[in-house]
Amino acid sequence: MATGLEHVTVEPIARLIEEFNKLPGIGPKTASRLTFYLLRASNEQAAALAQAILEVKEKTLYCSRCYNIATSDPCAICSNPARDAGVIMVVEEPLDVLAFERIGEYRGLYHVLHGAISPVEGINPDDLKIRELLARVQVEPVEEVIIATNPTTEGRATQHYIARELAATGVRITALAQGLPVGSDLEYADEVTLSRALENRRDI
Repeated sequence: MATGLEHVTVEPIARLIEEFNKLPGIGPKTASRLTFYLLRASNEQAAALAQAILEVKEKTLYCSRCYNIATSDPCAICSNPARDAGVIMVVEEPLDVLAFERIGEYRGLYHVLHGAISPVEGINPDDLKIRELLARVQVEPVEEVIIATNPTTEGRATQHYIARELAATGVRITALAQGLPVGSDLEYADEVTLSRALENRRDI
């Protein structure tokens, strides 16, 4: 006979599975594995994870210059006088910034769009940080804009749109070389591939 205790016990587990399942790339099985891992973990470990999640929301913000995720405004890259302010690399997501910073060869600045143009998904140019990029080019000493969007249909469409909008500014507009697999994401590319794509970038 059900006592009601089962519902009290299972409900928090089901809720956590449901929340994990909402995360990108996390299916029902992975959500269940993560939930039961935490169930067996120590209270300290679970509390540390919960605190880290809270802190990432409370202590991070978007840089008002490049729109990368940061803990200060402007971010550490934008405020670094050793970076080359004459070059801006345009990427889709903050993870792409991390990918290029790992290779340690790019010394310019960034501009994060937070997505790519995709009419199918209802993402238009006005939904991205494209106007902010155009404004930066007008007021900053920019000589080159590297459009480093993903080699996907959406990424290519975004690249062509930005290149067209920047054409009248007179800045050099380049794109990464074709060493990247079509349909892939920059964040998953290895360091050698990214380095060569950056080194052999082409004018567009």
